[in-house]
Amino acid sequence: MVNTPSDAPSTSAPTAPSPGAPGRLGSLGPVGLVLAGGISVQFGGALAVTLMPRAGALGVVTLRLFAAAIVLLLVCRPRLRGHSRADWVTVVVFGIAMGAMNGLFYESVARIPLGPAVTLEVLGPLTLSVLTSRRLINVLWAALALGGVFLLGGGGFSDLDPAGVAFALGAGGMWAAYIVFSARTGRRFPQADGLALAMAVAALLFLPLGITAAGTRLLDPATLALGSSVALLSSVLPYTLELLALRRLPASTFAVLMSLEPAIAATAGFLILGQSLSLTQAAAIALVIGASIGAVRTQVGRGRAA
Repeated sequence: MVNTPSDAPSTSAPTAPSPGAPGRLGSLGPVGLVLAGGISVQFGGALAVTLMPRAGALGVVTLRLFAAAIVLLLVCRPRLRGHSRADWVTVVVFGIAMGAMNGLFYESVARIPLGPAVTLEVLGPLTLSVLTSRRLINVLWAALALGGVFLLGGGGFSDLDPAGVAFALGAGGMWAAYIVFSARTGRRFPQADGLALAMAVAALLFLPLGITAAGTRLLDPATLALGSSVALLSSVLPYTLELLALRRLPASTFAVLMSLEPAIAATAGFLILGQSLSLTQAAAIALVIGASIGAVRTQVGRGRAA
């Protein structure tokens, strides 16, 4: 399905959150929800790196999706009846995009460093931002963030494994699809019911791949425990927060906010791993944050005017 500007969430005044949205999470505001989700993903990603030698990239994805699906299905208990064919098509495509995004990304980080992988992946949401924007100023913010992304990647990616680069770019394309269908799913299903069903679809699709790649290693107690932690930090919490945010945030603004992911990763590396930042990397982070702030201010201004 081709994504057109009319398919994206409206860029008019944000709609009110659904009655089923958790009050405490909703009080953070859509921007706070996105940022909290990004931080959770980075901690989950760091934990997933330690798990990869135990189960491999596809095994990690399978554990992450399966554990997340079980948690969400138990918590949400989504209703299976009463949905239209269009509802089910939307949630299935959402699940396919979610599974593909995770699988491609972990195949990428198995071949290239995490920072460049996230940097390349975020090009997908940035492209979506340009395609769905109806205002020239949003194109400017996306271009500014894009410049920061390339700076953060050291100005080029010629020294990286070509397959890893291809997997990261593919993950970025699936990330853009995830943004679009997450928003549609949030409008069609109450609370996080659609997310739970989509996660189950993704887990079932990846189960054969995980069994083939990791086999009985998936049943190791320590591996299961780590996989469940990765699922909570990298899937359950951030995807729920993003789904709630997309009910009140246009896809174009959300996509620019996604450019904060490389900056969060670099900051976490400095604070937790003691990795120093070069002047170029610091400038890149400043560009990305500046673009995100600009996108948020533009959205807030439109909301107040409306």
